Amino acid sequence: MPLLGAHMSIAGGYYKAVEAAARFDMDCVQIFTKNNNQWRAKPISDEDVRLFREAMDETGVQKPCAHASYLINLASPKDELWEKSIDSFVIELERAEQFGLLGVVLHPGSYVSSSPEEGLARIVAALDEIHRRAPGLSTQTWLETTAGQGTNLGYQFEELQYLLENVKEAERLGVCLDTCHIFAAGYAMNTKAEYEATFKKLDSTIGLDHLKGFHLNDSKKEFGSRVDRHEHIGEGFLGIEPFQHLLNDKRFANHPMYLETPKEQDDREMDPVNLKTLRALLKSAPVRKK
Repeated sequence: MPLLGAHMSIAGGYYKAVEAAARFDMDCVQIFTKNNNQWRAKPISDEDVRLFREAMDETGVQKPCAHASYLINLASPKDELWEKSIDSFVIELERAEQFGLLGVVLHPGSYVSSSPEEGLARIVAALDEIHRRAPGLSTQTWLETTAGQGTNLGYQFEELQYLLENVKEAERLGVCLDTCHIFAAGYAMNTKAEYEATFKKLDSTIGLDHLKGFHLNDSKKEFGSRVDRHEHIGEGFLGIEPFQHLLNDKRFANHPMYLETPKEQDDREMDPVNLKTLRALLKSAPVRKK
């Protein structure tokens, strides 16, 4: 069965995210290792690491990952921002390594005033430099599929294919597929035939072996809109069917799948609601621990 979890808050301590995930009966968890809207980062203490790893061991929560800061833009044509982004992502990887995280999810970047081709070349050069500065880490960079909003790169599978084929240490890369994003980017998944066609296309470009995790989100915007707006599972334009296909796809039976849906609605905690919706789609629902 796929491992279901969500992005959880680190307020009060990194270990609190793990404890909250366990409280909601999640299998896996995604966190930020720093404030996602600030460049600076408070150093991680040995105690932070100890408490986090103890919480993972005690709760049985698996496959933790992080999401990188939204400020980072490895495709930027502006040298100052590009270099600052490289510096920042090196730190993100090192922080994730301290906690023993599997990967750091990264939006590939936006080419802004240059071109898609120039933007992709900047990302390749940036990742090569990041790998040079941070050798020997086990934490991977998980490039995220995007909706293609504005000048964001990574919404076409071929763009991620280009990065995987041109970065020198490509074994340090993986891909995180966001269901809302690929739907908004124009990849259909509703019928079984559409779902199979989309993943056949993904396999022929990115390669299924590069898929390391998923973000499970419905979409507030229409198919092909290229607008990134997450919605609760089954309440958006994606609907239930794509999630049913994905959750029951044996190829992804051991992949972590993290919710990034809104946390609250009508004063209700929505992570348990969305998890219940997803688990009801499993053809052979597992017995949940109490």
